[in-house]
Amino acid sequence: MYDVVIIGAGPAGISAAIYLKRAKKNVLIISKKESALKKAEKIENYYGIESISGKDLFDIGIKQAEKLQIPIEDDEVTNISYDSNFVVTTVNRMYEAKFVILATGTNRMVPQIKGIREFEGKGVSYCAICDAFFYRNKEVVVIGNGNYAIHEAQQLKPVAKSVTILTDGKKMVENRDVSDFEVDETPIREFRGGNVIEEIEFDDNSAKKVDGVFIAIGTASSADLAKKIGAIVKNNNIVVNENMETNVKGLYACGDCTGGLLQVNKAVYEGAKAAMSIISNRF
Repeated sequence: MYDVVIIGAGPAGISAAIYLKRAKKNVLIISKKESALKKAEKIENYYGIESISGKDLFDIGIKQAEKLQIPIEDDEVTNISYDSNFVVTTVNRMYEAKFVILATGTNRMVPQIKGIREFEGKGVSYCAICDAFFYRNKEVVVIGNGNYAIHEAQQLKPVAKSVTILTDGKKMVENRDVSDFEVDETPIREFRGGNVIEEIEFDDNSAKKVDGVFIAIGTASSADLAKKIGAIVKNNNIVVNENMETNVKGLYACGDCTGGLLQVNKAVYEGAKAAMSIISNRF
């Protein structure tokens, strides 16, 4: 078991890991090594650095963690739960920890499908664990083509009458068993309905009656994971106190996922703040 599992290897996650490691805590970072920082062409407003690309700054952070022998597991987190300790579930295995820090940014992806915004909260959901109860014995679909979509479909299967995975024209992720679900790769044209969603129309002019749609594009963001364990999320930002702790004791969040100034400076500060708060728990 780890003292702390950090989800995300951007400025917030690496900053937290460095402080925790120097305090002799047993820490693990889980990340696919993707970050919005890598998309920045130039950063010229960071203290002590005249100019650097986002990718280079990201790589320096990874090397700094590796130099301190902080393990970075290349994996995708699909769920967080609590059973006397936190249980972090990835595609490949499960990890136990006393504390968890969410630091994967705000990468929730919304497909560009006509009608999707109109039906958010009216049949369109972004969290299977949160909303599965409302679709007992009903026809639902999950939109996505990766591991996160499969996880959401598995959460819905015991509750819903039927679960179909719609990839919206993309190929399903390889080397995963999806035999329990119908998979349709036809591109989606539009969501339709009255007060709630009722039907999905495809580009080939076919249609499918639905009671609920769950969006699971790409990988789970920090906000997605927070909601699964009951942490408060407002406007897709995780709500934290002055110590970067959520309303779930032992669960922290830092960086872009907490909203506000979306800058490296803020992410580094919040990562350090979360780590120092955990260290002060004297566990």
